[in-house]
Amino acid sequence: MTQPSPEYTAQLQQKAGYLKQRFAEFSPPEWQVFASPEKHYRMRTEFRVWHDGDSISYAMFEPGQKAGSASLCRIDSLPAASAAINALMPRLLAAVQADPLLRERWYQCEFLSTLSGDMLVGMIYHKQLCGQWQAAAARLQRELGIMIIGRSRGQKLVLAQDFVTERLHADGRDWLYRQYEGGFSQPNALVCQKMLDWACGAAAGLGGDLLELYCGNGNFTLPLARYFRRVLATELSKTSVQAAQWNIEANGAANIRLARLSAEEFTQAYHGVRTFRRLQEQGIELADYAFSTVFVDPPRAGIDDATLRLLQNFDNIIYVSCNPETLHANLATLMQTHRIERAALFDQFPFTPHIESGVLLRRR
Repeated sequence: MTQPSPEYTAQLQQKAGYLKQRFAEFSPPEWQVFASPEKHYRMRTEFRVWHDGDSISYAMFEPGQKAGSASLCRIDSLPAASAAINALMPRLLAAVQADPLLRERWYQCEFLSTLSGDMLVGMIYHKQLCGQWQAAAARLQRELGIMIIGRSRGQKLVLAQDFVTERLHADGRDWLYRQYEGGFSQPNALVCQKMLDWACGAAAGLGGDLLELYCGNGNFTLPLARYFRRVLATELSKTSVQAAQWNIEANGAANIRLARLSAEEFTQAYHGVRTFRRLQEQGIELADYAFSTVFVDPPRAGIDDATLRLLQNFDNIIYVSCNPETLHANLATLMQTHRIERAALFDQFPFTPHIESGVLLRRR
């Protein structure tokens, strides 16, 4: 294994030091720190396309000196992006450069790669895409061994499929995940595997039933389900629900039920404030569950007050956060009833201020 550079070690220590200081008032145990590769860790990325006459190149916005300003800079490679993306970038550019139909008014390019070898490329245009474009793009797809989606205003052309199938190794086995174009998936797959292992370690021995809010495509749901009798997972996004349903079936996770509800809606259903046809249609009776644990991986805005009060009803809370500031704010409430038993830092985005973290809370 390659030894981390002094620069990477320093930035990781700085992040760990920040978490230790920021959460000191809650007296957490020592933070576990999970490092990332320094390069080729991003499984998805997007570029603008720079046109200079008949010549094209990739470009990205770089922050400017003034607050809120940015400039568009040409690039040939992106060290943060996966090795597969970097290998494909020049081949795709050269092929499109040679075909005026594919090159004309090509505006943006989006790559979604996987550890499993699948690659999906979204080509976005400032023109309507005709049958001739579709035929040329199909040839390009075959030539490069990738999957292509064409987009323009009000138009989406799927040449083969609009998803990739990822294979992640966690908790001693492989898990299959369908990831849709435009849907959310963890961008750093290698660190994601470490996050799944940590979450399973936190869940070991808790037993009972698991409630998961904000389940997405079932990223955490699948391996966590092995540690509970039954799992009820909720998610509002139709795209994520579609992916999660496929993932549950493909991985043979028979003890998981999925409800298309927001966290706020589930809170209302749990307290009997509202009834939801979506639960009735799926034959889900909340009274049938004996929840010991709730798992949450909320958006950057954190958890609303009503849902926080709901979480306080559970003996165990596993909370994965992409924003330490909203995690800190939420813990100010949750620590009234719980204590931190485990805490972890996951370095999803090296050399950036972004910090992903996780805590296991147990009732006092």
